[in-house]
Amino acid sequence: MRSNLALPPYPRVPLWRRAAAFGIDFVAVALLSSILGMSAIAQAVLFILAWLGMRVILVSKNHGQSLGRWAFDMKVVDARWGSTPGLEKLVQREGVIAVGAVLLLFGLVNLSPASPWSLLLFIPLGVDYALAAVDQERRRTFHDQLCNTLVVQTRRGYSLDVKLKRLWFYTQRRIKQR
Repeated sequence: MRSNLALPPYPRVPLWRRAAAFGIDFVAVALLSSILGMSAIAQAVLFILAWLGMRVILVSKNHGQSLGRWAFDMKVVDARWGSTPGLEKLVQREGVIAVGAVLLLFGLVNLSPASPWSLLLFIPLGVDYALAAVDQERRRTFHDQLCNTLVVQTRRGYSLDVKLKRLWFYTQRRIKQR
């Protein structure tokens, strides 16, 4: 018998919004870790510590939202209870993502025609998120399945995607009026 026979009906989050929220968090942490100009190992350690600070400590204090998830009205919940996951689950979940994010950072930093191997560093994070594209029912990535968490829509946030769409339509309408 499965432990999660009936998950609560949460609103599904489109993958592009999850990717955009990840991108905001990734850029913020990458800028922070690259400011000091250290060796690659020291930068990786600082990146992972900053990542865990933003995506574990901030999420536990901010109702399941990191900076990127707040910007796009999403939050992380425990699939079984529907509340913010505990610190142990968040550390496990974000530890998996942190490894993929560090590899992505080094892949982007070393991306050049002289080093095509750097494209291989994108694969772990791509495989992790590809599972969400395959799972049409719940859209759970590998790290979500591992920790039994979900990323769900919420009303709490900045609604950056809605504001950008409004700006886009307003700009198009102004251009057509000329």
